[in-house]
Amino acid sequence: MFIDTHMHCAEGSDDSFIGIAEIVSKAKAMGLDGICITDHDTNRAKECVKNYGKEHNFKVFVGAEILTHEGDVLVFGLEDLPVEKLHAQELIDLVNSKGGATVAAHPFRENNRGCGKQLRDLKGLTGIETFNGSTKDYNNLNAYKHAVELDIATTAASDCHTNDAIGKFCTKFLDNIETERDLIEALKNKRVRPAIYRDGKYMEIDVENL
Repeated sequence: MFIDTHMHCAEGSDDSFIGIAEIVSKAKAMGLDGICITDHDTNRAKECVKNYGKEHNFKVFVGAEILTHEGDVLVFGLEDLPVEKLHAQELIDLVNSKGGATVAAHPFRENNRGCGKQLRDLKGLTGIETFNGSTKDYNNLNAYKHAVELDIATTAASDCHTNDAIGKFCTKFLDNIETERDLIEALKNKRVRPAIYRDGKYMEIDVENL
């Protein structure tokens, strides 16, 4: 299954220019099997986007992109998001205590919103977003290198805020994902691979031949 695990919709992110209807329509056309809406520091669009997915027979999961003191972290399985800004380790510990999953978003992006060098110090992190559609190639490859060295899950996603960015990268799930729990368990068990949209279809990224 191919799921874009980091997307922003206008219903939940003030900096997004695409609504859930537009996202789902293009995601279907590109061949995605599902999407994750991960708006900035909020899950206020959760019911709206999940209901839209049900109405249109398309898998829509909802997490959040939380800005910590060290950088952005994607969280899944955390119903009540923190009100105050936390350190990344505090957020990871909180999410783990709730049975959720955490993914370091675009860790080496050059905008001071990635965990970067702190990755090696974080305990209990579920995965690293190794390919991000809004991040330079060499920074993505650095993220992939760290994920392999740390032996944690490698994901990929578009991080879309505009229509043209939808689905550039996504995560290949090796198992069938029907529920949020399925998604979390697949991340925890490293049953995921980074994938790219190329020549009209999705394929697992061959890092050696990029």
